Amino acid sequence: MNDRAPAPVDRQLPTEESRDLLALVRDIAQREIRPRAADEEETGRFPREVFTLLSEAGLLGLPYAGEFGGGEQPYEVYLQVLEELAAARLTVGLGVSVHSLACHGLAGYGTKEQRTAHLPGMLGGGLLGAYCLSEPAAGSDAASLTTKAVRDGDEWVITGTKAWITHGGVADFYTVLARTGAPGAKGITAFLVPGDAPGLTAAVPEKKMGMKGSPTAQLHFDGVRVPDARRIGEEGQGFSIALAALDAGRLGIAACAVGVAQAALDEALAYALGRKQFGHPIADFQGLRFMLADMATKIEAGRALYLAAARLRDAGKPFSRQAAMAKLFCTDAAMAVTTDAVQILGGYGYTADFPVERLMREAKVLQIVEGTNQIQRMVIARHLAGPETR
Repeated sequence: MNDRAPAPVDRQLPTEESRDLLALVRDIAQREIRPRAADEEETGRFPREVFTLLSEAGLLGLPYAGEFGGGEQPYEVYLQVLEELAAARLTVGLGVSVHSLACHGLAGYGTKEQRTAHLPGMLGGGLLGAYCLSEPAAGSDAASLTTKAVRDGDEWVITGTKAWITHGGVADFYTVLARTGAPGAKGITAFLVPGDAPGLTAAVPEKKMGMKGSPTAQLHFDGVRVPDARRIGEEGQGFSIALAALDAGRLGIAACAVGVAQAALDEALAYALGRKQFGHPIADFQGLRFMLADMATKIEAGRALYLAAARLRDAGKPFSRQAAMAKLFCTDAAMAVTTDAVQILGGYGYTADFPVERLMREAKVLQIVEGTNQIQRMVIARHLAGPETR
């Protein structure tokens, strides 16, 4: 196994502050995250203390307003932080992205009173969040969700089941989308639900191919009561809030995918330079050199794509199409790069003694979460050709 620290990526960052921030993230990743990743993923251990450390370092609220404890960093910088964290361990990088997704609704649509009351703890107070949109029968067709919230005086009573919830059962708060009106997208409302709310329980975590250290579980809402003061936005506005969050979240997935791919390339390159066959390092052979060149090109292209979308977002311009493109390209690239990394290591790549087999298993889920890559193609096509006429 390669225990060397990977060479820093040559990044174009906008300020000296952002360069210092990325240096801090690389240091934390190298000291606190990367050395434990393989063992803890094998045993399925969730590194809650790492998220506490990241919160204390101000890294869980980077893209949000400083007024409420955020870091006021542009997405251009925040996404590169995610990439560094995911390169060290996807459970952590993706976990930070999911936490940011869970904060998005309140930060963007909450009242001043709601943000003052809740955001400081969410952004820098050690709390960890989760995002509850999908259900057992409502995945890609999220507007068909059936979890209900019924008004009872100044409270809402939530009943139903959410599925595929990252941090399910360990989060301190959940952003929950529930039906408060008629069928379809216009009947959905968002709520901020405490993790210890009576009637809220988590199922046994799913047994997954990868990311075993990140708990993914169903959540059961059995008459969970939340005050109307925890409703985010207007009644019926929940689906538009969810879509806005997913546009930003897709960029987080893209950045994590590039991080996983970069980690796989670093491992493959180190192995190819050190492994000798026929009296030469295998990196001397043209077939492998071309594989490495293709892997590096996919990574650079993916990084450029997600950063271009991030800069549109930072400028206040529409970026939904570019976010879908970035999520699609970067996650497909991660799957291809990690597969090639396993091939370069040969039999060793197929063993758990080297991290590339874990990286390949982890890359697969990135093609599925926060909108499958087939959904991303639908989104892109609609921007190009308009809605389907059938």
